[in-house]
Amino acid sequence: MACSNPPRGTYLTYIIQGLILLSAASSILAGEYFLGLSATVAFLLTMAPSLMTKNLRICFPWEINLLVAVSFYLHVMGHVGEFYVTLAPYYDKLTHLVSSVTVALLAFFLAVLADHQGEIRLTGPAIAVFILTATLAAGAVWEIYEFAVDQVFGTGLQLGNTDTMSDLIVDLAGGAIVAAFAAIALARGEEHRFIRLFAEQPSGAEPSEIVGDPIDPARSR
Repeated sequence: MACSNPPRGTYLTYIIQGLILLSAASSILAGEYFLGLSATVAFLLTMAPSLMTKNLRICFPWEINLLVAVSFYLHVMGHVGEFYVTLAPYYDKLTHLVSSVTVALLAFFLAVLADHQGEIRLTGPAIAVFILTATLAAGAVWEIYEFAVDQVFGTGLQLGNTDTMSDLIVDLAGGAIVAAFAAIALARGEEHRFIRLFAEQPSGAEPSEIVGDPIDPARSR
C-alpha cells in the first residue's frame, strides 16, 4: 500500500542520501575504491527502511529515515573526510551516539507498533529491555564488522580494546536515553500518540489500519 505524499522533511533525507552518493563518486574518482564501495553500501542501507515497509500498511516516520541517513553519512564522512582522525576520538563517539539513538528509536517504534497491531503483547519493562538489547546487539555487530574488515584488508578501524569498549558504552548510553524516553511515554499512556504523531498514514487508509484498536487502558504494563 502506497504512502501518502511525503512531508517536506523527507527531502532532507534525499539530500543526505545524495551527499552519500557524492562521497562515493568522489572516492572512486580519487582511486579510493574501498571507500567508494563502503559509501555505496551505506547509501543502499539508507534505503532499507523504505524497502522494508514498501508492501506493508505503514510508513516509517520521516524522522527515522532522516536519522538513518544521517547516521550513515556521519560514518562515511568520518572516512572520506578523515574526521575519524582529525577529530579523534570525539567524532567517532558522536557517530556511535547518533547511530545508537537511531537503532533504539527503530526498536521502540517497531515494538509499540507490533503491540498495537495485536501481534504481540509487551509490557513497559519488556519494551525497555528490547530497546537496550537491540541497540547493544547492533553495536556488537558493528564492532565485529570492523574487526573482520581489519583482519581481511589490514585497515585500522579498531584501535584496541579501550576503543571498542568505549564505543559499546556510548551505544549503551544512546539506548538508555531512548529507553528512558520510552518508559516515560508508556507510563503516561502516550504510545498511541507516538504512532499517530510520527507514523505517516498510508494513502486511503483509515487511522484504525495504522494503530489498530485502542488497547484497554486498564491493561497493566
